[in-house]
Amino acid sequence: MTKSCIRVFADVAQIQQCKTEIDRVEPTIASIARALSLSGNEVRLKILYLLSKESQLCPCDLSDILSMTVPAISQHLKKLREGGLVVSEKVGQTIFYSLQKENLKVINPILESLAITEQKFTVS
Repeated sequence: MTKSCIRVFADVAQIQQCKTEIDRVEPTIASIARALSLSGNEVRLKILYLLSKESQLCPCDLSDILSMTVPAISQHLKKLREGGLVVSEKVGQTIFYSLQKENLKVINPILESLAITEQKFTVS
């Protein structure tokens, strides 16, 4: 037996108010969804966390820290850069990556929760 929604009266004002509210926050929802999608990968979340702690790192540093190949790290960094979560700066022959300042408000709660979790385990 399939259950479905059967309403007698629709609250037209409520529906319109909700539509207006969704339209208002649509850009923020898209930004958060993109950030969550990208940070939902364990390696990319580790990279974001490390960048939040260290300000900037190069692919070689991340490769050594995460015990991965530089090409694998570079692929993750490319996705994060294309998603607007990190920026790169070339200094001589080295490319350094850092968090994109404009998107910090979206990913900071995630990264802060990791720092809190870290403190809970180190304090006990």
